[in-house]
Amino acid sequence: MNWEKLISNCRLGQEHRHLERHDDRTEFKRDYDRLIFSAPFRRLQNKTQVFPLPGSIFVHNRLTHSLEVASVGMSLGNDVASALLARGEQGTFIGEIGQIVATACLAHDLGNPPFGHSGEKAIQTFFTEGKGAYLQEKVSPEFWSDITRFDGNANAFRLLTHSFKGRRKGGFAMTYSTLASIVKYPYPSCAAKKNKFGFFTPEHDDYVTVAQMLGIPRLTTADGAERWARYPLVYLVEAADDICYEIMDLEDAYKLKILNLAEAKELMLSFFDETGQNHIMKRVEEELLYDPNEQIQYLRACVIGLLEHECYQAFMKHEDEILEGTFQGSLIEHISEVPRQAYIHCAEVSKSRIYRSKPVLDVELSGYRIMATLMELMVEAIEHPDRYYSQQLIGRVSSQYEIEHEDLEVRLMAVIDYISGMTDVYALDVYQKICGISLPII
Repeated sequence: MNWEKLISNCRLGQEHRHLERHDDRTEFKRDYDRLIFSAPFRRLQNKTQVFPLPGSIFVHNRLTHSLEVASVGMSLGNDVASALLARGEQGTFIGEIGQIVATACLAHDLGNPPFGHSGEKAIQTFFTEGKGAYLQEKVSPEFWSDITRFDGNANAFRLLTHSFKGRRKGGFAMTYSTLASIVKYPYPSCAAKKNKFGFFTPEHDDYVTVAQMLGIPRLTTADGAERWARYPLVYLVEAADDICYEIMDLEDAYKLKILNLAEAKELMLSFFDETGQNHIMKRVEEELLYDPNEQIQYLRACVIGLLEHECYQAFMKHEDEILEGTFQGSLIEHISEVPRQAYIHCAEVSKSRIYRSKPVLDVELSGYRIMATLMELMVEAIEHPDRYYSQQLIGRVSSQYEIEHEDLEVRLMAVIDYISGMTDVYALDVYQKICGISLPII
C-alpha cells in the first residue's frame, strides 16, 4: 500500500459528483459534520458503554465515549501526518489524516445494538440457541453466517453504506478513506475469527470497491478465506478506542466506588517509571490538587497523553509492516514495556472488578432478555404477517426498513436493523409496551 493512493476523497455512491464542491470544507470535514448531525450518532447518548444508564452519577455512554475516542484519534492522526509530511511523503491529502481518523472514531460504535455486548449476544443466540434456529433451512449459508455471528463492527459499515428504503445510493455517502478506517476486521463472516468480521454479505461488494480504490490488497491465506490487509488508519482508530475505554472505565469505576482512590491512583501511576511517577505527584502537590476527583482526572490525562504518544511511535516504527499488510496485533501491544504491562494489568482488573460487577451484570441480564424477546416477537411477525398481532407489530417499524419485502433474508435483516438501531431506553419502552407491562395511559 502507498500513502498517495490510500487517502482518497471520493465518495461511495457519489463517484459521478467527485469534482463538485459546495463550500470550503474538505470532503473529510464534511464526513465529520455529516456524522455529528446524524440521528444514529445522537442515539449513542442512550446506549450503554459499560455501566447502566441513566444513573445518579454521570458515567460514559456510547456518545461521550465516541467523542473522547475522536479527540485522541485526531491527535494520533495529526502526529502521523506531521511525521509523513516532514519526511516529504507525497499525497494531496496526507495532512487530512487526523480528520479522517477522528471521523472514523465517531463512527466506530454506530452499529452497536442496545445493551452493548449482551445485545449482540441476544441477536446471535436467538438464531443459534433460541426459537430462530429453524430459519437455517430457509436462508443461504452466507446469510446464516452473518446473523449467527452478528457483530457491531459489521453493522456500523452497513449503517454507513446501505441504501435503506427512501435513502440515497451509498447510504451516508462517506469518503472511501473514512469507510475503510472503520473496518477493523476486513473479511466477511464466513472468514470470521471469534465472531468478529467487517461487513455483512449485502455490503460485500461495497467493501471490495473501497479496497480496490484505495489499493488495499487481498491476502493469500492458507485456508483460502477471503481476507484483506488492514487499512493503515484502522490501527489509529483502534488505538484511540483501546486507550479511551480502558482508562475511562477506570475513572468511571472510581466514581461508582467500585475502585477506591488508592487503587485507582496506583493503577494509573503504574503506566510510568519511578521518575515519571515522582514528577506527576510533584505536579499534584504544586497545583494543590487535594480534591480526589481532580487528582484522578489529572492522572487520567497524563496516562492518555502517554499512551497516545506511545501508539504514535509504535505506528511509525512499524509503518513498513503496516503498509505491507504483515503487521500483527494492535499498536497498544507494541508500546514500551512499562506502559504495556500496566495496560495488561488494568485490563485484568477491569475484567475481574469492573465488567463482572453487579451493576454491569444486572444491565447485561436485563438487556439480554429484552433483546431476545424483541427478536422473537418481531421475527414471528414477519414469518406470519397475516396475523392481527403481527400487523400491529409491523406497523411500529419505520418505513426505511423493508420489513414487508418478499425476500425472507431482506425481512430478517430489516428486523435486525430495526432492533439494533434502538437505544437502551427505547428498547425497554417497546419491550414493556408490547409485553403489556406498560400502557401509555398509565
